[in-house]
Amino acid sequence: MGCGKDFDTGSCVCDILREIVDAQNDVVENCCDTSCERSISDLLGETDNGNGLDTVPVILYCKDSCKPFKGFGAHPDDIGDVQASFYFRVKRVMDDCCAVVELLRDPGDNDNNPKDPVDQDTNPLRATGICMTVDLNCFCHITCLPAVSAFN
Repeated sequence: MGCGKDFDTGSCVCDILREIVDAQNDVVENCCDTSCERSISDLLGETDNGNGLDTVPVILYCKDSCKPFKGFGAHPDDIGDVQASFYFRVKRVMDDCCAVVELLRDPGDNDNNPKDPVDQDTNPLRATGICMTVDLNCFCHITCLPAVSAFN
């Protein structure tokens, strides 16, 4: 398994996110030390069986600025509490290379609008239920973090 070898859309960001979605769906129905390939292998338990991991957190980089993409959203239970994150869990990739991604945040992080990915608390990253649809053709780069358990 490598960078998008199972898909060939012409967009490596789109292809690798499709690969991540497939791997995550295999795990959860409810080379390098750090890489997308390593994170996918860890998620699938190829390096540690029964590890309980369910998510490959990703950072997406905008094509024109090459800066990390920051998403914003609010949970329907608290619409007044808009939050931002640089970290996402890919939920679904459509044929047109649009994707549904979910904001990942540390529940204890009180900074709702971090300025930079290194300023955002990430231990632990958890699913927020806040999702958005993005056009993967707008991104030129993806960073995969080590697989985590975002639902525990």
